[in-house]
Amino acid sequence: MSRAHHYHQPNAPDPQSDESDSDLELELRELDPHTSDGGHGRSGAQYSSQAGQGRIERQIPLRSLRVGRSTGVERESHKFRDDDESAYAEESLRGLNNENTTSEDSHGSFSAVEDETPLLSNKTSLTPPNGTHENTQRGTFSPLRLFSFMRGGFDSSNPQRGDTGGRHGGGSSRTISIGQYPPPRFPPNAVSNAKYTAWSFLPRTLYNEFSFFYNLYFLLVALSQIIPFLRIGYLSTYIDPLAFVLTITLGKEALDDIGRRRRDSEANKEEYTVLRFHDSMQDRSGGAKRAKAFPARSKKNNGISLSSKRTRLDAIEEEEESMGGDRTDSLSNIEVDEVRIRSRDLKVGDVLKLSKDQRIPADLVILKSYPTESAATASDLGTSGAHARGTPGSGKRTEPKTNQSESTESSNISRDIEGAGETFIRTDQLDGETDWKLRLASPFTQSLDPRSFTQIRLVAAKPDRKVNEFFGTVEYSPQRMSVSAAPNGSGTQSQKDDKSIQNAPLTIDNTAWANTVLASNATVLAVVVYTGAQTRQALSTSASRSKNGLLDYEINNLTKILFALTLTLSVVLVALEGFEPRDNEKWYVAMMKFLILFSTIIPISLRVNLDMGKSVYARFIERDQGIPGTVVRTSTIPEELGRIEYLLSDKTGTLTQNEMELRKIHVGTVSYANEAMDEVTSYIRQSFSAASSDVMQPSSLFTPSSTYHTSSAGASTTRTRREIGSRVRDLVLALALCHNVTPTTEEADEHSFTTYQASSPDEIAIVRWTESVGLRLMHRDRHSMTLQAVDTSRVVVRVRILDVFPFTSDGKRMGIILQFSQGNESTAVPADSREIWFYQKGADTVMTSIVAANDWLDEETANMAREGLRTLVVGRKKLSSQQYQEFSSRYKQASLSIQHRDSSMARVIKDHLERDLELLGVTGVEDRLQKDVKPSLELLRNAGIKIWMLTGDKVETARCVAVSAKLVSRTQYIHTITNLPIDLSASAATDALSLLRSKPDSTALLIDGNSLSHFLTYHQEAFISLAVLLPAVIACRCSPTQKADVAKLIRQFTRKRVACIGDGGNDVSMIQAADIGVGIVGKEGRQASLAADFSITQFHHLTKLLVWHGRNSYKRSAKLAQFVIHRGLIISVCQTVYSISTHFQPHALYRDWLLVGYATVYTMAPVFSLVLDRDVDEALANLYPELYKELTSGATLSYRTFFIWVAVSIYQGSIIQGLSQILVGSVDPSQRMVSVSFTVLVINELIMVAFEVVTWHWIMTASLLGTFAMYAGSVPFLGDYFDLGYVWSWGFVWRVVAISAISLVPPYSMKILRRTLKPPSYRKVQGI
Repeated sequence: MSRAHHYHQPNAPDPQSDESDSDLELELRELDPHTSDGGHGRSGAQYSSQAGQGRIERQIPLRSLRVGRSTGVERESHKFRDDDESAYAEESLRGLNNENTTSEDSHGSFSAVEDETPLLSNKTSLTPPNGTHENTQRGTFSPLRLFSFMRGGFDSSNPQRGDTGGRHGGGSSRTISIGQYPPPRFPPNAVSNAKYTAWSFLPRTLYNEFSFFYNLYFLLVALSQIIPFLRIGYLSTYIDPLAFVLTITLGKEALDDIGRRRRDSEANKEEYTVLRFHDSMQDRSGGAKRAKAFPARSKKNNGISLSSKRTRLDAIEEEEESMGGDRTDSLSNIEVDEVRIRSRDLKVGDVLKLSKDQRIPADLVILKSYPTESAATASDLGTSGAHARGTPGSGKRTEPKTNQSESTESSNISRDIEGAGETFIRTDQLDGETDWKLRLASPFTQSLDPRSFTQIRLVAAKPDRKVNEFFGTVEYSPQRMSVSAAPNGSGTQSQKDDKSIQNAPLTIDNTAWANTVLASNATVLAVVVYTGAQTRQALSTSASRSKNGLLDYEINNLTKILFALTLTLSVVLVALEGFEPRDNEKWYVAMMKFLILFSTIIPISLRVNLDMGKSVYARFIERDQGIPGTVVRTSTIPEELGRIEYLLSDKTGTLTQNEMELRKIHVGTVSYANEAMDEVTSYIRQSFSAASSDVMQPSSLFTPSSTYHTSSAGASTTRTRREIGSRVRDLVLALALCHNVTPTTEEADEHSFTTYQASSPDEIAIVRWTESVGLRLMHRDRHSMTLQAVDTSRVVVRVRILDVFPFTSDGKRMGIILQFSQGNESTAVPADSREIWFYQKGADTVMTSIVAANDWLDEETANMAREGLRTLVVGRKKLSSQQYQEFSSRYKQASLSIQHRDSSMARVIKDHLERDLELLGVTGVEDRLQKDVKPSLELLRNAGIKIWMLTGDKVETARCVAVSAKLVSRTQYIHTITNLPIDLSASAATDALSLLRSKPDSTALLIDGNSLSHFLTYHQEAFISLAVLLPAVIACRCSPTQKADVAKLIRQFTRKRVACIGDGGNDVSMIQAADIGVGIVGKEGRQASLAADFSITQFHHLTKLLVWHGRNSYKRSAKLAQFVIHRGLIISVCQTVYSISTHFQPHALYRDWLLVGYATVYTMAPVFSLVLDRDVDEALANLYPELYKELTSGATLSYRTFFIWVAVSIYQGSIIQGLSQILVGSVDPSQRMVSVSFTVLVINELIMVAFEVVTWHWIMTASLLGTFAMYAGSVPFLGDYFDLGYVWSWGFVWRVVAISAISLVPPYSMKILRRTLKPPSYRKVQGI
């Protein structure tokens, strides 16, 4: 059966009017008197008289007529589902019209004239081919006008159906219809931090690998062995190592990316509650009911004839009974189900039901919000549709409700619920701001029944990265239905009547962006408008990139030098022969063979060792019990942790816990902090507990003018103490009233408790403090506020809120005008005689000129600022009724100004209120720092790391945190640059930086986002060249994109290593732009952690990650790389000496297994064991962070150290091969000479490893001894290369010992001498 609720549109105006036929047209109220505001029409009376017994005053419901007419309006051709239903619908309407004009008996048949005069020109089509909605053929009953529900399947102006998804792409505005099926085609709502896809993995990884010169060199050498005349030894000797390196590298990248995908999958699988709208009547109707509602009928002469035993009204009555006696409007048939859907499956147009502390998975527009305790009441509106209709088949009827009445009822309920339509969200994961943001539902949608959401259409602007801007409209039409399309293709007609449409604008106040958190104790219904890559969060996040360490680039440069050396040797050896062909080989073939022979100078095992070493370092980091929960997500750059020179840190959640606490107050003559707060509590208890102890007596209400009461011992109380108590009471009362905090009640574990909601955590901290000292905020709504004494639980203060002036970044203050109730709760004082007070609190920079003259404010605020406390100055002013009325009228007049409205309103406030306020006191609020932040920052500064704090928070907040965290020392001056004008000249910009240029070492910079953007746009080089020299920079009000731009700029300008650390989604771009990205697993989510290279759980873990693991990883990798180069260079020198001795012949000295075994079995383990070496222990590394500072100079692996190792390699290679040929007495590659030379080569390498070890590990010892034993045990199997009989002779032994001594003693002696004359820093701190 058709969906009746799509067509029952009470009070809907006629979409068209025809003045010429107005007297003959059949009006809507004549068909259904329930839809008319007037009494029953003539048609209704006739129905009542003709129906007979049992049908007294029964009107024919228009819904039934529309059901019969509209069941088939659906497919692209807009045809009826079957001809029978179409014909019956036509018969019904013609019959009704016939009753109105001829009063013919309903049991009779229609005449031929009636049959030949159809209502529609084509009974199988509702819309003419030209798309108009006119009835093109008029017959006898042509004045019967077609209503909107009969005209055409779709309105051309209604974009909500059909191709919505195809027409609205990501780059244009979009129209969203709630409940639309199938949903529009927009990006999937999936979080993805993966670097690769299945298609891009191999191309990107191979490109990254072969972008390094040494990998490309290895590839060319391996490919050269495919050419027969260039082949030297086994083909596998060159192919297998390269394949092994690529397998290890690609495997690591694949595992890292698989890990990212798994973590993304966890976030994408998070489930959310989504509302699903469906038609209950269609669900309950079936073939039997359809047959009953539409009995058998036959076609005749293009008309319809009914059985003589059944009337048209009988069919209508049976239809109503089959539908459960439903007479309600369209909403009564819609049911709302709650289903759980994974985050990645959310679509644009889905309606989410969210509760407190839930992360918002996509960009949403809030439709409805109500306190959680009222959720059941509000929920009943959307889920009781079936119950409102009565029990099917019971015969009971419920009076139909029009859309207007139902909307009014919902609106009344919404107004009755306190706080309805309002909610707070936390955006610190999006923009870094700690203040909670107030979000509102549109008045249109807030007052609607959730079932009416199907009549809503939203138009949203194209996706944008601006998190503080949104433009859209919401359109509500009672005649629009979006649940009409069903999966099977069936559906009902989508309607639109321009006269009934209501529009309202949507702004940023109506939105909740992805990755924010619902902070209110409320239930929020919101519709998805942007998903996946089109959310504000994703658009503000840069794409992930493959990161390579600086060490890799340095080694790449060194291999270029080695290649140049190899090429030079090859050319020289060929040139010495005069470029003459030899052994039927061209000179260039000989040169190519020399290049291949000397390819061991750039050992392919270098990359293998380094990659395996990185995996070991990552394992050490993850298994360190001192930093539990640390995860290495990018295992290719752990040594970069030892090269950091700039650290860019977020504030909220990274340096601070975002938990505010009021630590200190000052009332002019005395300050209170810590244990002294108990005295404040006693003052408040004495002041507000003077009411009668009889609980049956109404409590007295206090006002600021009330006399301060003392305890029973008050007679002996000094006058000074009473004055101080009065001041304390006034300050506490002001703090308890001057705010925008709303108390809410929550339940947990069957216990109820009060929580507070506000836009700023500072205000919540202050209200909590007032409760802790004895004055609790009991109730607040938009018009009133009630305070309760904690010790007596009595209401002591009741005020009416007259005006609120919220905090703004420009004004830096907030105020409130209150009217105090007087007397007690049982007696009412006339409003004219009630006290009116103006309270205001704000930053000392603006309040100093507002409060009355005093001699202590500047000094105390400076003292609190030095302690890192966020100061607020509190003042008040009493207003007479006349003063308030004058202000109110002027203020209202200013608020109506078309131009300069904000400045006019501010001027009125300043002229009437902000003059000579009574100074009540100063408060100091502390944002709690993360554990061990202060010592961690100090240690990092001593390690030579310059720290920048980039935050989206306010200037004052950033300054206080910088001071309290010791990011800026007390001896450093903070130079502040804020609110630079857009048209600032170049000279003015230079002047703003002049102070920094004069004292760069003792000055810190504090700059806001707008000023930073100006410098980066117009004076980039001048700004960054000066900023990188400063010990600390604090940038506030920064967008995620600005954070990333700063990180990129520092990298590009300084060529130094930059690390970024953060915990929020707003830090992802910065983390990915850095050389090293560190994410903290925050309270609000893991997005920063998932996108980072390293994930930690606490900020202070960063010190160990850098100073200990970073330092060790870099020094070990540097030593390992140089040793692998030495190992390959020394064997190449031996080959060079041999080639010179053989008259420059390109013949191999060591072949096949000897060449492969030397780089693997015989030296691999000892050399690789250097990854376990360390020069100092962890305690010394933390005690002397200057050891870390040495690494930033790059002295550990530099051209100087490289050429020292080259010189050592040339010396040792020349000695080993030269003395082997001399002592053995053979130049040809005899087995005796090879056995002596190769044995010395292996022994030399093992002993050199032992010389380099600083701190021995048992694995090192085992690898050295085990490798030597393995070599000795393999000698009997090397008969193809060695003279085994000679090996076991004393002649072999003494030659090996002598050559080894000559090769090893001089380099070791030079090392001892250098350590003695210029000991390294680690030996100094060890006292060696």
